[in-house]
Amino acid sequence: MMNRRQFLHSWATAALPSLAAKPNLIVILADDMGYCDLGCYGSEIRTPNLDRLASHGVRFTQFYNTARCCPTRASLLTGLYPHQAGVGHMVDNSRPFPGYRGDLAPHTVTIAEALKPAGYRTYMVGKWHVTPVTPSKHNWPRQRGFDRFYGTIHGAGSFYDPVTLTLDSQPAEPASPDYFYTDALAHYASKFIQETPPHQPFFLYAAFTAPHWPLHALEPDIERYRGRYKEGWDVLRRERHERMIQMGIVDKSWRLTPRDPRVPAWKEAPQRKWQERRMEVYAAMIDRLDQCIGRIVDTLVRQNQLDNTLILFLSDNGGCAEELGPHMVARHVPKQTREGRPVLPGNRPDLMPGGPHTYQSYGQGWANVSNTPFRLYKHWVHEGGIATPFIVHWPARIKNPGSLNHDPGHVIDILPTCLEAAVASYPKERQGRSTPPVEGKSLVPCFEGRKRASYPALYWEHEGNRAVREGDWKLVSRYPDQWELFHMRADRTETNDLAKQEPERVERMAAHYQAWASRAQVVAWEEVLKSPRLALPEG
Repeated sequence: MMNRRQFLHSWATAALPSLAAKPNLIVILADDMGYCDLGCYGSEIRTPNLDRLASHGVRFTQFYNTARCCPTRASLLTGLYPHQAGVGHMVDNSRPFPGYRGDLAPHTVTIAEALKPAGYRTYMVGKWHVTPVTPSKHNWPRQRGFDRFYGTIHGAGSFYDPVTLTLDSQPAEPASPDYFYTDALAHYASKFIQETPPHQPFFLYAAFTAPHWPLHALEPDIERYRGRYKEGWDVLRRERHERMIQMGIVDKSWRLTPRDPRVPAWKEAPQRKWQERRMEVYAAMIDRLDQCIGRIVDTLVRQNQLDNTLILFLSDNGGCAEELGPHMVARHVPKQTREGRPVLPGNRPDLMPGGPHTYQSYGQGWANVSNTPFRLYKHWVHEGGIATPFIVHWPARIKNPGSLNHDPGHVIDILPTCLEAAVASYPKERQGRSTPPVEGKSLVPCFEGRKRASYPALYWEHEGNRAVREGDWKLVSRYPDQWELFHMRADRTETNDLAKQEPERVERMAAHYQAWASRAQVVAWEEVLKSPRLALPEG
């Protein structure tokens, strides 16, 4: 890997390809990473490669995902709301409603399928997670438009011994004794880029699993953060919030939300050494993710392709407050390490996380930090669950490098953005079935300093949590609570509920939400819970 001086020199002196050439397209997705977990969004975590992309690109401050892994991936790939793509909830919780089948709908088109007719090579590395893990491969990456694939069909898993590891469409095994999944994904991403025929553009979807639990990291990376978190989550939230204000990421008039009431003050927290270690490992996972993104960028520099490559980076949901119990049994939890040592799952204070024999998460206190200054987490559609960092890098087309964009955007925008950049058409049908119209809007005008068409509204639903945003107004509900109303320009941290002062606006926006829900195949959550789970297909 190039050192920093070589990298900057190569970046600055790389010849600019003809703007008539189709750009390469790279979409990088982090897993369970909060809004402010990158240095360029206010974090203390070391992320020099992403920070550099941001300093030469554009950072969006109001970009959104769908609050959960499977739905976000379905939306990203198809440009549709997740229920329209058949993945309104999880792939392992399929229900007898079209929006909750937990399997990418056959009439939807993926970015890869749309780009291939435009002459693109298409690659994927990482977490697929938009189809159940069964003997049937009808919705695996190779069957959904990707020429090459290395990664996992399932969601979570050990970084030392990932479950459902696959090369193209065949089972694969960790390649060496020191195997680490994040590194392997970067290796294959770089390999696929180098295999691309000369003068042919490529699309790469790199869906990393870091920093999703389990807390697995390499010791040199963990050591870099030793002692950094001894002052605890209260101090860290304030530090991050102050940096975010200084950067212009958040407005100083927005109140920092109170610490989650389920989380004790740091000085009263039990097992503080173990708590510190959890955050040290989490930070190390993001550090390693950034290193691996640097390797991919280095490959582009060596191939003289960085300037004409559009890179998009985001996270699939907000920071994750899930606490793992000691008795969890699941496909993704190995019974033993590759060396035969028992794996001890669960958040056990007597066991420091990081190694392959552990299987832990970082918990509510640190997730509260990751989502600074917002409320709630992954699963919920308050800002803490759906706000994501979003970095765009494209030297050939970005007019104001280093700038911030404060316009709202959504993961449904990824597909139309890629298609406009590639001058590619959205297919009218797939396998003889009409395709639904794309819900997202291209972001390309934003890169070029132009105003793009604004949304009448953006919508969310996950596990009964629901929201609609119209301009500066957001109507949101935490299931099964009543609607809350917030003015995003004045109060994006959602601390001043205006529902009682604006009953007519609440009624109007709620009606708009219901009309969208009916159109987008959303079903009342209590009806979903009452329905039987589907038997998974066997072939």
